[in-house]
Amino acid sequence: MLEKERNIKTTHILQHNAIPIQIQQLTDNRENLITMHHSSPSAPPSTPPSMSVPRDQTKATRSVLLTTLFFSLLFLVSFYSTSSSSRRSIDSQTQSDPFLFPTRPAFPSKIPSHPAPPSLAYLISGSAGDAARIVRLLHAVYHPKNQYLLHLDRSAPQAERDSLAVTIESVPVFRAAQNVDVIGKADFSYPAGSTSISSTLHGASILLKLSKNWDWFINLNAADYPLIKQDDLLHILSYMPKELNFVNHTSYLDWRDSSRMKRIIVDPGLYLSEQNPMFYVSQKRQLPNAFRLFSGSAVVILSRNFVEFCILGTDNLPRTLLMYLSNTPSSFPNYFPTILCNSHQFNKTVINDSLLYVACDKPSKQNCTLNSTEFDDMIQSGAIFASQFQFDDPVLDRIDREILNRSPGNVVPGGWCLGEPGNNTCSVWGDADILRPGPGSRRLENRLIEMFSGGNFRSQQCILE
Repeated sequence: MLEKERNIKTTHILQHNAIPIQIQQLTDNRENLITMHHSSPSAPPSTPPSMSVPRDQTKATRSVLLTTLFFSLLFLVSFYSTSSSSRRSIDSQTQSDPFLFPTRPAFPSKIPSHPAPPSLAYLISGSAGDAARIVRLLHAVYHPKNQYLLHLDRSAPQAERDSLAVTIESVPVFRAAQNVDVIGKADFSYPAGSTSISSTLHGASILLKLSKNWDWFINLNAADYPLIKQDDLLHILSYMPKELNFVNHTSYLDWRDSSRMKRIIVDPGLYLSEQNPMFYVSQKRQLPNAFRLFSGSAVVILSRNFVEFCILGTDNLPRTLLMYLSNTPSSFPNYFPTILCNSHQFNKTVINDSLLYVACDKPSKQNCTLNSTEFDDMIQSGAIFASQFQFDDPVLDRIDREILNRSPGNVVPGGWCLGEPGNNTCSVWGDADILRPGPGSRRLENRLIEMFSGGNFRSQQCILE
């Protein structure tokens, strides 16, 4: 059992150590090669410059050098081919199930009637005691085409993180699709500080490395939950331009927001390895005038191009804003909206709606949790996700039963599921590109139509002229 868990940790907690190991192997082999050359008995002895060397001895020395160089090249070529084959064998062990992702011809014989579904990258985060909630949320938003990264911050014990990895490895479809990973080296994430920004950027950068195929990035918390199936969401997004960013934003900052942004804090998660309380500085600072501050929601749907813009740092704005907000309280809702709205490259791609149903408009309010009394409003809103549920609230069971058609402990059935209707619908799977949209897609479609058809759509965009 210990050996099985050790293997699971090696395969499912992100393998950041794989690259250093390969580099070390290359270094060791190179050192061995150098040692072999120095200890070769055929190497010619050194000759003082003042001594004359016979012509025959010179020819013999040149012949030995050429022979040594030839065999060295042969050794390097054979070593390269061996290392390449080992890399190919490693990659072949992590290939996805061909039933989920069948090989398609490069030039299809006919034009498809529907566009190919996109792929989404989910970052699902939680704290100590949230492992069970993360697993439930993962089952509720799972689809084989998507990429998932799970993060239990450093306040959670390592045992809980290891147990989460074991649970993920035990689900057959997760192993078949190879699209669920757990962050092994966790980050601190203080909602009242700026570490939530660094944690989200860290997760987004890992997702960029894990897959080159996803189109949108979505960050969720363990207290969030979906209101439509993934088949519904992928079906609607397949008709949307992939440059769009769905982010709530406003440039209006009332006196409370202005006072908060002027305060200075020190987030201990940026420099300490243990959890410590936030440190507030008595001095205040002026609001910036080099860029305009915007505020929004914690849940965002960002295009891959914009995520790369923030991670790669091709422009200085994301880095400048990150330094400014590093000492600002509750700064995460300000980060992405401010970059989007101050960038001429992306400010026309913003949709002023994160498609999220929240219990409270202001996160500072207390007891902002959803319950069964708001079930009808949540569903009729056409939102994709709802935020702030209590742990195992009965309304989650109702959403599973009436909206997602999900049985406990199983993923939401979709067009890729070929099993008999019931608890084991997705025990047999087929092509992940096959979608079976339902009523949820119509609710989302109606919300988007209402949003785009309104005369104030352009006026709500944060376009800086």
